Amino acid sequence: MSSTCRLLVPNQPPRSKAAIFLPFGYLEFGTLTFSVVRFPLLVNMGKGLLFVIKSIHREILILEFDPSADVVFSVLPSRYVKSGNLSTARELFNSMTDRTAVSWTILIGGYSHNNQFKEAFKLFVEMRRVGSDPDSVTYATLLSGCNDPDMSNEVIQIHADVVKFGCNSDIIVCNSLVDSYCKISQIDLACQLFGEMPERDSVTFNALITGYAKEGLNEEAIKLFMEMQHLGFKPSDFTFAAALCAGIRLDDIALGQLIHSFVVKCNFVGNVFVGNSLVDMYAKCGRFKEARKIFANLRCRSTVPWTAMISGYVQTGQFEEGLKLFNEMHRADVSADQSTFASILKASANLASLSLGKQLHSFVIRSGFMTNVFSGSALLDMYAKCGSVKEAIQIFQEMPERNIVSWNALISAYAQNGDGEATLRSFEEMIRSGFQPNSVSFLSVVSACSHSGLVEEGLRYFNSMTQKYKLTPKKEHYASMIDMFCRKGHFDDAEKLIAEMPFEPEEIIWSSVLNSCRIHKNQELAKKAADHLFKMEMLRDAAPYVGMSNIYAVAGQWDSVSKVKKAMRDRGVKKVPGCSWVEVKNSVYIFNANDKLHPQMEQIGRIIETLMIQMEKEEGYKPDTSCALHDEGEEIKIESLQYHNSTISKMGSALEEAEIAETRAMGSALVGITDYWWQCV
Repeated sequence: MSSTCRLLVPNQPPRSKAAIFLPFGYLEFGTLTFSVVRFPLLVNMGKGLLFVIKSIHREILILEFDPSADVVFSVLPSRYVKSGNLSTARELFNSMTDRTAVSWTILIGGYSHNNQFKEAFKLFVEMRRVGSDPDSVTYATLLSGCNDPDMSNEVIQIHADVVKFGCNSDIIVCNSLVDSYCKISQIDLACQLFGEMPERDSVTFNALITGYAKEGLNEEAIKLFMEMQHLGFKPSDFTFAAALCAGIRLDDIALGQLIHSFVVKCNFVGNVFVGNSLVDMYAKCGRFKEARKIFANLRCRSTVPWTAMISGYVQTGQFEEGLKLFNEMHRADVSADQSTFASILKASANLASLSLGKQLHSFVIRSGFMTNVFSGSALLDMYAKCGSVKEAIQIFQEMPERNIVSWNALISAYAQNGDGEATLRSFEEMIRSGFQPNSVSFLSVVSACSHSGLVEEGLRYFNSMTQKYKLTPKKEHYASMIDMFCRKGHFDDAEKLIAEMPFEPEEIIWSSVLNSCRIHKNQELAKKAADHLFKMEMLRDAAPYVGMSNIYAVAGQWDSVSKVKKAMRDRGVKKVPGCSWVEVKNSVYIFNANDKLHPQMEQIGRIIETLMIQMEKEEGYKPDTSCALHDEGEEIKIESLQYHNSTISKMGSALEEAEIAETRAMGSALVGITDYWWQCV
């Protein structure tokens, strides 16, 4: 039988009661039963309009449409599913007398696409229980919603069912399985399936390359990307993004440029997603000329490329440039996100500009990101690096939620400001709160133990890192442990740990050994450390040369002093004069060593001399001139220590502030031995 159905414009009123009002007119039904051929066309007219779908559904019920016509009840659930009304779709599905694979697949897809994979899987199990056979579309639809690592067993069961019903040669199903295994971090199973597939296409390669990059298997991602190019498969925008991400992690600018050439070859230059990835790659590699060029040519400059540029400047130490670009971003009326704030707060922290940090803090509040755990952690870190531990702790206490990042920020705050006991207390409190420490947590703890002289505690935590928490120590952990042993004069333990390290000691380790040997007057080990340092072709830091020169000078070995000086000249190494700066009342004051040009130098000098006399009288303090220039007289050496740049900066700030405790000083050079006494005053 046929039905009559016509569309009327608003100025033509309906001639029967069986009519539906639409925004563009009336949909009028005749008195005859709908034909199963025309009905799907009618329902599709209401695609995306939930009230239209419900109206059509109501008319079907009023007109007592024959429910045995399964095509109607296959189409209506799909419309409800696509409009997001899963509960009504499920009710309609349950009322169906004869469910086909199509109707099962439609509802399974509804749950999958709405991030309800568990419900989708339950429905799939029920489908199999009642004897309805899935097809390749069913499997692909079901797997599309799986991205939770906790659902590994379910994906493996689906894979087994695929094999059982002979769909394991279907490329669509296999691609879906590879993609799902990658999303749930089962990369080994994804690789195994990839190797077993009788045929592959671009989707297969794209899925596995993205999976490799996600898991940090950067070399594997690049290798597969190159194989894909060799075989002639076309990458997607996600593939290029994953390959560029892997290139960044490998710190290989040549590789990044090669991938860029493939981007041009495959005509993805205008793709916004790929463009953002290219900006990020060049910025993180410090190639800002190329990054700026791509950034300028982007059709749409959203938050992502702006943040990539800012992050690149900050990561390469160009903090002022990062902040300038943030101002440009603000003027361009582009909203910042949590990653943007994390970068600019890091810039503020490294500039030790508390006033700027407070301005950014207010900006974070106005932008509504204070409840974000990552923004809160970045603020905590900023205040800690500016020496404002009290404010850092307050930020932590006011955070609505905490994660391992925020706990690490608190632990690091105490460690950076020399409070070893508070560092350990916070670490233990974090564990009691149910958080598992990671390598960052242990680095702060070991560093705090090193600077606080807590050797036994440091060794205990270092051992628990490997034995209890199964974490592999990195170079930084070994460097902190060796520094801890050397600071306390435990050179045998330091040498033993150096010998046991799974990699060759780098500059930072031998420099730490050399500095401690000077303090503890261990000339033999100092020479060994210096020999290792001088063999490093890339060594351009003057500190090891000066340190070894001073050790030889104290021992009266002037020939050795001359050799060290010659080595410095031959390599073009020069000692850069240190400087310190303080921020007082939103103004920054810079001081150089032996600075005689400061307008308040006379007053600063009187304060220093008064303190020296007081320290000698009350504490029996005598300046350690071993760290001063060895070829000067004793009086000149003492004067150079008195007028150390950090000392001058503190005395200068004391003239500006009533309480020196409120002044935050930063220095470009390591604080000398003498400076420890000034910190005690």
